[in-house]
Amino acid sequence: MILTSLLAAAIAAATPPPSSVSAEARYQACVSEISIDKEKAIAGADSWRAEGGGIPARQCLGMAYVAAERWGPAALAFEQGARDAELHHDGRAATLWVQSGNASLAGDDAIKARTAFDRALALDTMSNLMSGETLIDRARANVAAKDLPLARADLDAALKLVPQDPMAWLLSATLARIEGKLERAAADIAQAAKLAPGDKDVAAEQDRIAEVRSGGDAAIKAP
Repeated sequence: MILTSLLAAAIAAATPPPSSVSAEARYQACVSEISIDKEKAIAGADSWRAEGGGIPARQCLGMAYVAAERWGPAALAFEQGARDAELHHDGRAATLWVQSGNASLAGDDAIKARTAFDRALALDTMSNLMSGETLIDRARANVAAKDLPLARADLDAALKLVPQDPMAWLLSATLARIEGKLERAAADIAQAAKLAPGDKDVAAEQDRIAEVRSGGDAAIKAP
């Protein structure tokens, strides 16, 4: 999904570098290897982790697993990095919890994803932007877990923090359509279209909402 790609890029860009020059150089080399040979990157990152590479080694390992679409090991690597970061009062903990949550969500483990997002949101190191994006992710996990009231609460909170994010409005519109709140759905998708003109996902949701409002009940529950 477009949202997942955007968040992955934003989270990677927001990740603070490792604390030492040598660790940073090895981290950058590890990350660079992922785009060349992901399996070699996994082996290298795991070896570095075993040597005591700590947080940056676990983060690179998680990213390499993500590239290989091995979601369970990716989520675990990020989680272990997050726990290590919390133990050492390292500012990367929130980012790592979010990465773990997104990996679990990609692997269809909504409950584990939600727990990881809960851990991230409980930390006081997150900016409003990151909190808003993480609330969006947790809303997605809540939808996957079929807990629509919690998903709605998360999206409403997210919209206050990141009102310029078109994906927040898109997801809010989709949820409103599923809930049968068609006026809310129409208003939210209009805002998404204003912020992201020409976006295919937004246009598709606009069509679904228009169909439901014109009497096409089959579109109400469409994803």
